[in-house]
Amino acid sequence: MLIYAIDDEPRLLRALHKAIERAEPRAEIMDFPLATEAVRAIEAGGLLPDIVFSDIRMPRMDGLALARRLKTLAPRAKVVFVTGYEEYSLDAYRVHASGYITKPVEVERVREEIENIMPPRPEMPEGLWVRCFGPFEVFYNRVPLAFARRQTKELLAFLIDREGGSCTAEEIVAALWEDEDNLAAAKARLRTLINDLKNALSKVGMGDALVRRSGQLSVLPDRIPCDYYAMLSGDARWSGTFYGEYMSQYSWAEATRGRLSFRNN
Repeated sequence: MLIYAIDDEPRLLRALHKAIERAEPRAEIMDFPLATEAVRAIEAGGLLPDIVFSDIRMPRMDGLALARRLKTLAPRAKVVFVTGYEEYSLDAYRVHASGYITKPVEVERVREEIENIMPPRPEMPEGLWVRCFGPFEVFYNRVPLAFARRQTKELLAFLIDREGGSCTAEEIVAALWEDEDNLAAAKARLRTLINDLKNALSKVGMGDALVRRSGQLSVLPDRIPCDYYAMLSGDARWSGTFYGEYMSQYSWAEATRGRLSFRNN
């Protein structure tokens, strides 16, 4: 979940950020001192927020003008106004704001607004579970699964993103080490990651989920329980859990993230 925090007063912006962070620790938060900067972030990078907590009285572009602009730029974004002026409540209603909080900001009020806007996520199941929406993570019995090497997890993420499609070593190397000039050295590192991934999955009884055939690598989607595959299969419990973030720490995942955003608009 991506949340924008906007306030032209630095002290109040820090307080708003901390309140959001405490209310929803899983969220990615981007701070902006001006609404115009938030608009530029959307236009330049396609960083579509799920929720925008914004002051109303700001220079250049006020919160009401921002809300109207977001209807075109990020129509799925929910706007919650944060202000010390209660007389703006009618104006907030007219631009169809999702919420209205008066300053000073309280964590519980922020939490209430987020819970009212976003449907609750289904409970994480026991056994192996992979989270693709948000930062990529792998769990076993709700505890992060340990890998011997940091990039082993990225290798698994890349294979999951391919949805069972076979990947050559060259394709994987290009994604994980895009600036690598020494292909032989990269392939050697990749073999180490593959062995680590096989060992980690085997320890939790899922070694058969990784397939090596004819020099290519893939995963069996029906052996990898994850939110992404559940949504693609039409599972109603997970159909509304994509909030604009998909494997957010990996740049190569942007293409899939864009497709999911288009699908959900």
